[in-house]
This record gives sequence, C-alpha cells and structure tokens, in this order.
Amino acid sequence: MSDDRRALVLGGGGLTGIAWMYGLLAGLLADGVDLRDADLVVGTSAGSVVGANLAVGRDPAALAQTQLAPPSGEIAATLGLRLAVRYGLAALAGPRDATRVRARIGRLALDAETVPEADRIAVIRSRLDGADWPADRDLRVTAVDAHTGAFRAFGRDDGVELATAVAASCAVPGVWPPVTAAGTRWIDGGARSAANADLAAGYGRVVVIAPLSLGLGGAGTPRVQAEALGALARVAVVEPDRRSRRAFGRNPLDPARRPASARAGRAQAADVAAEVARVWR
Repeated sequence: MSDDRRALVLGGGGLTGIAWMYGLLAGLLADGVDLRDADLVVGTSAGSVVGANLAVGRDPAALAQTQLAPPSGEIAATLGLRLAVRYGLAALAGPRDATRVRARIGRLALDAETVPEADRIAVIRSRLDGADWPADRDLRVTAVDAHTGAFRAFGRDDGVELATAVAASCAVPGVWPPVTAAGTRWIDGGARSAANADLAAGYGRVVVIAPLSLGLGGAGTPRVQAEALGALARVAVVEPDRRSRRAFGRNPLDPARRPASARAGRAQAADVAAEVARVWR
C-alpha cells in the first residue's frame, strides 16, 4: 500500500447525481463514516459541485436537505439520446486518439447555441453559496480544453475562481457553454472520464462515488480506473443501485428528479457503509 492518505473521488451525473451523492454522503455520515476527512477531493462535473461543498466542511445532511426543496435558479435542460448520438458521431469523425476525440467534442460545444456563459456561471455560484478553494485540503476540479482536448485538474494555486472552475467542469458539451478560464475555454471533465479516478494514484485509501459509469473519453470507467489503483491502495467504488437508477429517470438534468434521487442515495448508504468504512477508517 502506498500510504495512508485518503482520497475521495466524485464523478459526474447531472442534477440527479448531485442529489444522489448528497443523500449518500448524508447516510454515510449518519452511519459514522465522514468523507469530509479526505486529504484529496477530486470532482468531475456534478462531483465538482459536491466536492467543493464537502471540501469546505459543509454538512452532508444539510446539503441533502436542499435537494428536497423546489429548485431555485436552475435552468431547465435535457441530456438525452439525440445528444449522445452527436457525441458518438464526433468521436468517429476523425482519428481515435483520445485527445483529438475530446477536441472534436469541444468543437461541438463551441458551436452549440446555449445560454450565456455568465448566466451559467451564476447558477454554479448559487450552488456553491460562497465556497472558495479550501486551504486545508487538496481539491481538484477537472475540465477539458475545448480547443485542444487537453485535460486539466484545477486547484487552488491555479488562479481560477472556484465557481469558474466548477462551471467549466460542469459544462456539458452541447448543453452548457464552454467556460473561459486560464486563457482558453473549457468543457466538462467527463469528456475524459466519468470520474477521473486515476488522479487518486498514490493515495492509500480511495473511495470513488460515481453516479454514471461511462464518460465521453477513453480514460476508462470509474470501476476500471479504481481497479488499477487497487494494487497499491484500499479502494471502494459506489455506483447507483437499481432503486437509485429508477429515481434518476432518463434525464439527469431534470431538477424535478432531485428529491427522489437524494432519498435513494440516503437509502443506499446503509448497504455500502460497511464497505466504505473498511477502506476509510
């Protein structure tokens, strides 16, 4: 085992994924497993929202409770089969090199008609409620350069506001606008991997929470990435059970699905708490 440091990896999954993760984290805390103790938090897309709030020490139970109220300030959107087909066509439209595939998906995002970038960042800022980069732990927020396909994990020393970094990580191609930061424009970190769990390499205890099993890129599923870490670390992977998947419905960006998703996550926590505790404690 590499060392005893702990890493928490939180994957993408839209609004339903945010709600489910908050519910799951609240349930784990009620069972005595506090994942806020992580030395490293890696957040991708929805996971960047959850990770930012968790990394600054916010109470998972209170965060889960926010998902039971009517959504405030969210912009309605759909992520469905038609867009998935467009992703697939972009991936097949040229060389299969992963970086080039991401660049083609980035071009799709740059060409799409979306809400203004400032409006989208305002939504993300409201989700973070004033949170800033934590000083006492390493928070990494993943994104992909829309022009080049290059992958980046933003941190507190990169000179990018946390809300901007999270908005970049949540910029679903073709749904939300690419976000301007560090001299370029960025799209969803899920364009590389649904969770980017390989960023936890070198940590001895790793918990991966992944609402979605598949990302757009070729970097491997959360479980495959976690298995690669497992030779040198204790690793637990939590993915939605059948009840949770039903709660999500077909559109992960549907705010009306948040309450059911949060409740499903809270219920699932009881089934995974022992496994997570064995890794974390």
